[in-house]
Amino acid sequence: MTFTDDDPGTFDLDFWVDLMKRTRSNALCVSAGGYMAFYPTQLPYHRRSANLGDGDAFGDLVAEARALGMHVMARVDPHAIRADAAQAHPEWLARDEDGNAIEHSSMPGVYWTDPFSTYLTEHITEIAQEITREYDVDALFANRWETVKGVSYSEPVARRFHADTGYHLPRASDLEDPAWPAYSAWRSHRFSELVGRWDDAVRSVKPHVRFMPNRSASLTRDLVRELIEDRYPMFVIDKQGRWDDEPAWIPGQIGKRARGLWPDRPAALLASVGTEDHVLRWKDSVTNPHELRSFVVDGFAQGARPWFSKFKADLFDHRWVEPIVEAFDWHARTEHLLEGLTVTADVALLDCRAPLGPTPWQLSDRHPRAHEDGVYQALIEARIPFEYIADETLTAERLEGIRVLVLHSGSDLDPEHVQILEDYVARGGSIVAAYDASLTGQSDRRLALGETLGVRLVEDVRGPVKNNYITLTPGHPVSAGYDGATRIVGGTRVLGVEAVDDTEVAFRFIPDYPDLPMEEVYPRSFDGPPAVVTREHETGARTVYIAFNIGEVYWQALQSDHGRLIANAVRWALGGTSPRVEVNGCGLIDIAVREGQDQLAVSLVNLNHPMAMRGQRHETVALVDQTIVVRLPAGVSSVTARLVLADQEIEATVTGGLATMRLERLDLFETVHLVW
Repeated sequence: MTFTDDDPGTFDLDFWVDLMKRTRSNALCVSAGGYMAFYPTQLPYHRRSANLGDGDAFGDLVAEARALGMHVMARVDPHAIRADAAQAHPEWLARDEDGNAIEHSSMPGVYWTDPFSTYLTEHITEIAQEITREYDVDALFANRWETVKGVSYSEPVARRFHADTGYHLPRASDLEDPAWPAYSAWRSHRFSELVGRWDDAVRSVKPHVRFMPNRSASLTRDLVRELIEDRYPMFVIDKQGRWDDEPAWIPGQIGKRARGLWPDRPAALLASVGTEDHVLRWKDSVTNPHELRSFVVDGFAQGARPWFSKFKADLFDHRWVEPIVEAFDWHARTEHLLEGLTVTADVALLDCRAPLGPTPWQLSDRHPRAHEDGVYQALIEARIPFEYIADETLTAERLEGIRVLVLHSGSDLDPEHVQILEDYVARGGSIVAAYDASLTGQSDRRLALGETLGVRLVEDVRGPVKNNYITLTPGHPVSAGYDGATRIVGGTRVLGVEAVDDTEVAFRFIPDYPDLPMEEVYPRSFDGPPAVVTREHETGARTVYIAFNIGEVYWQALQSDHGRLIANAVRWALGGTSPRVEVNGCGLIDIAVREGQDQLAVSLVNLNHPMAMRGQRHETVALVDQTIVVRLPAGVSSVTARLVLADQEIEATVTGGLATMRLERLDLFETVHLVW
């Protein structure tokens, strides 16, 4: 609940208490202070809401939540201050390159705070301690706590940065300034220290209370892991909706990515009930009910616990209420099962850190990741359940149980990661790698995994190229499904490789030829260098290397042949056997598989709708006749299957170690629970 200045004394407290009951919410996060106080603060320059009077809007909701047995988190927002505080404490202000205070573009008379000033390190710390001391809260939550996205050129920051690094603050007008990398590291370290400072401050008042600033979908990759890994007992991922060309599976992707980076920490996905867009701003709007319900459900199906956010306590539009109640009800009815099982998959996607550019601020969740997005889409469409493993956490132990690891791209793998992957293949694990995956740095250019993949680099990345094609080798399993074609579209960026003796070439590049004039558009020859190389290892492992930007070009051009090639490569790398769980039928479905002792759960989210690749979902199109096939442990000859949401048993036929069930209709969400 994000209060506005006119909420205290006017909002309908009974409505919110009733909604907390109807959604069976077990925690409340509510605005307390920072830019504006919604409780009777005693601290100077902590401006109280104009309508607060003798009341305590924050305290009233805290008391009601506690009466319902809920946990409570207090929200603070330190990103801006009003003119009186700015005049009294000019050192608190963020400043541009000319030293001018940066006025808030949305609110005249309000100024951005400097993220490294005493406003955050001291004033917000005092606010947090006051809230912790005076109220029965379990945690504090900070929104927009990193304040300005660019560099603040205040004198105190400039002095501190120079003292710590020997550099002057870099200028946005000079992106080649060697101070940028130093500033990136310095900024990351300072923010990480701030997280620890705030956490220590509230714990000094009440040892059980924690301070957890929010995170974007990139989680903590902009912070120093060693400084914050014991500071976040859970993560609040502030990705409140999808926009631009973000697909319908974004919530599930966030849940997977969080688990891939912090497998031992719960994560909550903060979803706004209003329209979210990084350019268009309608904070009092309402998301289409179909989109809102789907966003929450796909998130928790993949492990991101549901959390809904409402800006302003008054309601101008009630259309969000029932979808939220329904989505939370579905979570409550399945949580007891899903939280007791472990997410599992045969396939994992290596989640590589995107390289930082010359700018120091955090890469947002809107940073283009086309290589990854294309491969992700292909696996979703192929209905191959998969997980993420972040490169920071890549170990032999994390790879246990993973039959195929997919490297969508990613140059300059750490040498220790290369060794881990080589050992993984030596133990029988399979790899599908594409484009520049494991390509080394500027000197000594080579594919570090080339010896394992069975290829040698003979020509560096070339492109963008036009009119690129690859010709298939008939009969190879990776080239299956292209009946009637002798070649398919290739890439826009390619690498020249040669294959070693014990490999097979499933596709070859057709040597480039012009795309204009039209009379010159024809191939001069067909026997070009390898485009897709497969290898079967003595350990039982299988590797596939695709020598062009297949993920990126699939995301950009949506050529179905590329999606099929990615799926074929993964299925072949699985050793010719199917994934542990297969879901057959028409439509777009997000699948999550969880297992426990003598049981397994398959969660299905129906993403099949006209707006799946852009914008808000406008309708829910039911899918029919879906067949779920589960490979059972050896010796299991019978199972009991139940639809958790529908609360009914369904028939399960066991033949040849496979359990087969038919789902007649899938509206938005269902979980099939098998016990043996």
